[in-house]
Amino acid sequence: MNEDFWLILTVALVWALLAAVYALAPWGDMIGYARVWGVGSLLFLVLAGLLLVRGRQRHG
Repeated sequence: MNEDFWLILTVALVWALLAAVYALAPWGDMIGYARVWGVGSLLFLVLAGLLLVRGRQRHG
């Protein structure tokens, strides 16, 4: 695993945290933003997975 994997994984976790914050926000009409952040988090998580698979293919 390289630095790119850890960077993208960190971004995915931050986006997931933001999705949770928007989903639980006390002010109204933020659930749409939670979905956007959640989908973005999933996309970054998939990208991290692809980087992990690619890194393992190169090294073994």
